Amino acid sequence: MNVLAVGCHPDDLEIGCGGTLAKLASLGHQVTMVHVANGNKGHKIIEPEKLANIRAAEAKSAGNLIGANVIGLDVPDLSVKADGDELVQKLVAVIRDAKPDFIITHPPEDYMKDHMEVSKAVFDASFSATVPHFNKEAGQDAHHKVAPIYYMDTLAGVGFLPTEYVDISDFIDIKLQMNNCHESQIKWLYEHDGIDFLDFVRTVSKFRGLQCGAAYAEGFKQCQAWPRLTAARLLP
Repeated sequence: MNVLAVGCHPDDLEIGCGGTLAKLASLGHQVTMVHVANGNKGHKIIEPEKLANIRAAEAKSAGNLIGANVIGLDVPDLSVKADGDELVQKLVAVIRDAKPDFIITHPPEDYMKDHMEVSKAVFDASFSATVPHFNKEAGQDAHHKVAPIYYMDTLAGVGFLPTEYVDISDFIDIKLQMNNCHESQIKWLYEHDGIDFLDFVRTVSKFRGLQCGAAYAEGFKQCQAWPRLTAARLLP
């Protein structure tokens, strides 16, 4: 299958579904990881332009660990907007190129506006990508179906009750390695705020595993909107 994962900032996918993406890649599926925002405001000392370049390189390194195609849409932090054509058109181009069998993204409600805007933009773009006359001037063929969407966990799992789980027990180490690639975030949080974010990520994965009888797991909800529903099990 072709699997498209769309996160807001570099490291959001690694946190929310890194183990699942690693598992999918190990099974031979093509994984594309898209980071909408460039993460340029995610540090108190490093200036935005420099930080955006650092975080793009970190995202590429994380994706390379599982052989994923990594794409950055370079929207500045706190400037992500689903309403309006620009972001939707960018995502439509990605969808038409990746031809996903399903999409993973943020849930409609999360801890910050950028995440929720990405969720809405992905929902809109997944439909628009199938309309032949939408952005026809870009020269891409329309995607052949409205891809099912799976929403990944919120940060720390707050307010999110999964309806599907993926056992990532054999992939927890690679998930942590992917997260550890984001040194500008991991190192800063540990040295300046006393937060061991790798332990944070492991703890949430262990908690989701406890819920479904696995050592480690990731939780998801499927978007309940026609025509995105399917009887097939798409998650690994």
